[in-house]
Amino acid sequence: MPDTAIEDLLRDLAPQVLGVLIRRYGDFDAAEDALQEAMLMAATHWPVDGLPDNPRGWLISVGQRRLIDAIRADAARRNREAVNAIRDPERLCAAAPDPADAVIAALTDADLPSLASPPDRPNSATGGTRCATAGNSGRADSVQPNRSDAGASPSGSDHPRPAAATTGRSGPAGLGGTDPDAEERDDTLTLFFLCCHPALSPASAIALTLRAVGGLTTEEIARAFLVPEKTMAQRITRAKKRLAAEERPFTMPMESLGQRGEWNDRLDSVLRVLYLIYTEGHTSGGERLHRVDLSNEAIRLARALYRVLPDNPEVTGLLALLLLTDARRAARTGTRGELIPLAEQDRGLWDRELIIEGVRLATASVRSGLIGPYQIQAAIAALHSQALRPEDTDWPRILLLYNALERESPNPMVTLNRAVATAMVHGPQAGLDLTDTLDESLAGNHRLPAVRGHLHEMAGDYEEAIAHYTAAAQLTTSLPERNYLILRAARLRRA
Repeated sequence: MPDTAIEDLLRDLAPQVLGVLIRRYGDFDAAEDALQEAMLMAATHWPVDGLPDNPRGWLISVGQRRLIDAIRADAARRNREAVNAIRDPERLCAAAPDPADAVIAALTDADLPSLASPPDRPNSATGGTRCATAGNSGRADSVQPNRSDAGASPSGSDHPRPAAATTGRSGPAGLGGTDPDAEERDDTLTLFFLCCHPALSPASAIALTLRAVGGLTTEEIARAFLVPEKTMAQRITRAKKRLAAEERPFTMPMESLGQRGEWNDRLDSVLRVLYLIYTEGHTSGGERLHRVDLSNEAIRLARALYRVLPDNPEVTGLLALLLLTDARRAARTGTRGELIPLAEQDRGLWDRELIIEGVRLATASVRSGLIGPYQIQAAIAALHSQALRPEDTDWPRILLLYNALERESPNPMVTLNRAVATAMVHGPQAGLDLTDTLDESLAGNHRLPAVRGHLHEMAGDYEEAIAHYTAAAQLTTSLPERNYLILRAARLRRA
């Protein structure tokens, strides 16, 4: 398998493996460290030895062994300190007992030996892959990808048994807890809910989840939140420290009186996480306009959430929005990867099946009224998808929907989109007037001068349009967008 394919596979598996490790051991930082070591080993050995039969189980096994070694090393350190304290009466009086010692000892003695013992070496006839790893104790463990993880169910699932921290907790069917099908499902969606902890502000919870589970870099998250990268890095660090101070932060939320209780409290943040993951995949920075791995994963998880909460209008609206947006993917780029704007796309390339499904979901989501931002955005996307030609677009209704969206969820990007709709209904100058309110909130963001360039071009003011297109090209981190903006300015110079 090519190295790039292995990198893609590891990127896809990372959040799933992290979810298993965090839910089992409850330590975010330790689980991240163990995951990174497992992925490094995989990147080193898989290109040479071949891909294991169960890559996900392989990563979980290695990650668990790293965590076991760390727990045992910590237990040994605590025991040494206790012995030294007993030998020194003055230190004994000063040393306060730590309740965590009992937990570590119980976990080490009762739950970990089967994981610590090396699995049988694979038979070469089975095509399994073996990898020797040295733990902190100095012993070598061989990883057997052809057998289920220690602690997994007899069915061969690579999910370990629930940790003590999750015992007795339950969530909505399909999101872990006592669901009998949990052994057959990855933990990514559940981990989204666990990371969106009520102890964190929504912005911090969303940022942490995007970084730890969603596969986005700090730079990408900062761009989504319209803040400097340094600010976002500090926010994520503070969120981790805040969770570390909580007692059992990754315990499964309780249901309340037959309702979803704490789960429901976290739903808005989870929806925002899925939306931002898709957005980054749909319009990514760098050399590619699309990151299909991100957009596909966001849709997959949105479908999973919809199966659990089919009557929630915002869950339905989000899935409809993602499907309707993704239906245009094939038409958004040309043969050389260049960006093609909506008005110039070949609408025959749009995915009609996704449009039909998306419109059906969007229609279902608004039966109880337009009460949420994802419902409204799905309705806007549905109107765009039903226009066979650009001139058939129902801009007056789209403008009404943007007005409603700004009332429901005010933010600079909504205002910028409303400015475009305003220009299409009331003329470019009306749209330009609206962009004047965004100079501070969108300072340094390439989308503001890009929209202004488009509106000046509509108004026939090519000199101003060229200046704004050029400024936008200098600000964007996306190579296809930069090339499009430069080309647009060049065409106007020749006009």
